[in-house]
Amino acid sequence: MDVTGQEERFRQLFAEEAEGRLATLSELLLELEAASGDAEVLASVFREAHTLKGSAAVVGLGEVGRVAHAMEEILDGLRRGERAATPTLVDALLRAVDGMRELIPAALGGDDRAAEADRLVAALQEPSAAGTTPEPPEPASEAGRPAETIAAPAGGIRGGETIRVPVERLDELVRLVGEAAAAYLRVGRLMAERLGLDPAGVPELRELSRVLGDLQQRTLRARMVPFATIVEPLRRATRDLARSLGKAVELDLRGQETELDRGVLEQVTDPLLHLVRNAVDHGLEAPAEREAAGKPPTGTVRVHAMQLGSEVVVTVADDGRGIDVGRVREQARKAGDDLEGVDDDEALYAIFRSGLSTASSVSQVSGRGVGLDVVRASLEAVRGQVEVRTEPGGGSEFRVSVPISMAVLPCLLVEAAGQRYGIPMHSVLTTEAAGWTEASVEGRPVIRVRDQVLPVSSLAATLGTGEAAAGPAVVVASLTRRHAFQVDALLGQREVVLKDLGRLLPRVDLLGGASVEPDGAILLVLDASGLVERARRTVPVAGVPVPSGTPARQAPPVAHASILVVDDAPVVRELERSILERAGYQVRTAADGQEALAMLAAAPGDLVITDVDMPRCNGFELTSAIRAEPELAGLPVVILTSKADDADHRRGLDAGADAYVVKSAFDEQALLDVVARLLGGAAAVGAPSTSADGGPR
Repeated sequence: MDVTGQEERFRQLFAEEAEGRLATLSELLLELEAASGDAEVLASVFREAHTLKGSAAVVGLGEVGRVAHAMEEILDGLRRGERAATPTLVDALLRAVDGMRELIPAALGGDDRAAEADRLVAALQEPSAAGTTPEPPEPASEAGRPAETIAAPAGGIRGGETIRVPVERLDELVRLVGEAAAAYLRVGRLMAERLGLDPAGVPELRELSRVLGDLQQRTLRARMVPFATIVEPLRRATRDLARSLGKAVELDLRGQETELDRGVLEQVTDPLLHLVRNAVDHGLEAPAEREAAGKPPTGTVRVHAMQLGSEVVVTVADDGRGIDVGRVREQARKAGDDLEGVDDDEALYAIFRSGLSTASSVSQVSGRGVGLDVVRASLEAVRGQVEVRTEPGGGSEFRVSVPISMAVLPCLLVEAAGQRYGIPMHSVLTTEAAGWTEASVEGRPVIRVRDQVLPVSSLAATLGTGEAAAGPAVVVASLTRRHAFQVDALLGQREVVLKDLGRLLPRVDLLGGASVEPDGAILLVLDASGLVERARRTVPVAGVPVPSGTPARQAPPVAHASILVVDDAPVVRELERSILERAGYQVRTAADGQEALAMLAAAPGDLVITDVDMPRCNGFELTSAIRAEPELAGLPVVILTSKADDADHRRGLDAGADAYVVKSAFDEQALLDVVARLLGGAAAVGAPSTSADGGPR
């Protein structure tokens, strides 16, 4: 490695180490302020600043070193008793920490930040210039996010126990393990179909299954990070906002060792910051008001994290004034949402709706009805739930529940209209036996659960896959609403290895992901929030809810038409198979173009749907090979790919494709429309090719 390469490597290592040291510095400074200059804490702060200064000098980041040196000078004065750890002084030191967070990536990018470093040093040397107290940081700013790498302890790698691994490598490892598990399922299926052997009866396959399961659990475990990762921004948010509002607040943090998936923790950080700010701003009274109510002048915000089964529950509670439900109803009415007939417990959840705020005035912190709406949106993204409890004069409690991992999700398996679906267990409140549909309100079937009357919809009708059938009901909870769904049967509970379908089906808000079943079939996992929202938009027709806007049933497909689906991604391949088989087609699958050509040579079939990026033989090459073979030249070919560039589109059509469908614009009906048109002879070879919407290209 040349000198330049070595220097760059050392700088990147410094940046990673500095990230941990700055977080530690911020935590220690807050402890120093709370402990009134405790000598042991002060010594730890001094060591961190001194080490940071030396490391910055070694890698040539002089601006960072100058700021760290100025911090060191102030800390030395504290050690000698020449200064006191006042809130004003800690403000200046915390600003220096934040400043270095910005200086380091800028310096690594080659930016000249000497003026910024000068400003930070000057602020440290005169933290109370002209007798004024520096303005606290804007409460709305975020103190940080979980690190983008799995961080070693602040002091660096010790004893070979911890290494830094970029999260992209962990994500790739998880993906490869999932692909290995899918390949194992395919091998077992082939053995059963071609050799008549039960995979469970082959010792080597049983051992391979055990090893793959263990490997999958360990790779998922490697993505886990402790809740303590976001403790520093929570402390900063509490401290800075309390200072700006003139309130005395104590933050009680517990369960910092609780672990959850890095991606889930990143997604839940913003909601927790909003809830903590909400508690300090809305919940806690000013000291004088608290004393007048017989409370201690210092308010308490408690943030407790714990693992409960497959979920992590984080409680954010305060001992403040509580939520004024009457005020919530009034503001909801002004926003056009009448809560008449809704009990107080249910009315509380209106605070999560966009634009609704109970604040009496707009400030930098609150009053625009945005904060709790962000909480709702962020939690829905990770299939989280929130419960709210409040007591007038006694405070409020927000209980946030999120799955430990989005990769493996415990699900209740149900059957509706002959199809299996998974519903995340944390969204399932209860199940009820058949026989509840006799009751109705305004012509709509209802069910009574825990003294609540809930609407009931057919799951099949809500999904648009069939009619209702007599069967049990599953009560599902979205973030703010509850709804019951009638299903054909309950199939039990189990953990589902989840695959994301975001790129393939970006517009389908009912789906949270999918999984490949042991028999090779696709299991769709439903999203509770999207499901409940879709059901609420349905209208009762002859006693059966039918989704508004449901398209008319299409004409039956060509009898016994055989379609070959070619895609190297098992989930996508099986999803397409499921859609086409439900429509009545006979479907074969291949993992790449070479396998597809071999299958077509044995039995040509009636239509091919192919991806582009595949090993051995890609979709363009497969299409060209089909057109070059006289016996296959007239076979319709549909390219279904994530490649949306015009150049790729032209290349596909030049290769001889009859239709080019981009996955980002994909939906089930569009695919079926294209297939029906091509099989019906509307687009013979040589005719103008069309896109998924049928328009000429």
